[in-house]
Amino acid sequence: MPEIAIAERAGVGADGLPRPTEDHVSVLDNAVLVLDGATSPSPELPPGGWYAELLVHRLAAELRARPAADLADALASAITAVASAHGLTPGNSPSSTVSILRWDAESVESLVLADSPVVAFGRFGVDVVSDDRIVWLREDGLLQTGADVRRRRNAEGGFWVAEADPLAAAKAVRRSWPRAAVDAVLVATDGVSIGVDEYGLFDWPEALRLARASGPDAVLDAVRLAEKQDQDGARWPRAKRHDDQALVFVDFEQGSNSG
Repeated sequence: MPEIAIAERAGVGADGLPRPTEDHVSVLDNAVLVLDGATSPSPELPPGGWYAELLVHRLAAELRARPAADLADALASAITAVASAHGLTPGNSPSSTVSILRWDAESVESLVLADSPVVAFGRFGVDVVSDDRIVWLREDGLLQTGADVRRRRNAEGGFWVAEADPLAAAKAVRRSWPRAAVDAVLVATDGVSIGVDEYGLFDWPEALRLARASGPDAVLDAVRLAEKQDQDGARWPRAKRHDDQALVFVDFEQGSNSG
């Protein structure tokens, strides 16, 4: 069993006021789930955090019942169950990112749907499992309004996210590695990965060293400090002064040493 450390911190809403985090983390015997509820494109919809909490519990139940199930199949089943239980319809529902890390004696595998990366470190170097479709669309100016988001969400040529359509699960980015080759893995929501991808505070190996030396909270601290020094978003334009943050540090090397 690897050693697992978790750091979580709530951000603020688009209005700048504190509110509960919309990131949700679940740790199973052989898996870690990290979900980030998306800001709903319409005020009539329930918040993404509400949906992410429902989905993480259902997905955890699916994987406990079927520990070796295909990850995309398990996610599709969880999406279907939540949508059915709460009357959610595709195209008019809250949504969430999904990142799954699962391991057994032979391998470590990941699934990433939308922008919460899984970063593996080992004999192969650094492998960033990321779903960049949202980034590309934003950079091309194609996600400027709520209508843009609704039109391009879970559509060919757009981006894919957990919502009410189980077919999105098959669009996730997948990766696997031999268990013996993996030293550690970081699973992050975009409130943490922004420190690497946009702020350039550190690269992923430096983030791992910081998490290993001082705990994953130290990584969150560094991102939050940078944002406090750019309160008005002059250096790093962003929708929220502080996003929710979640970071899971899965240490296979230390776990094997202690085992």
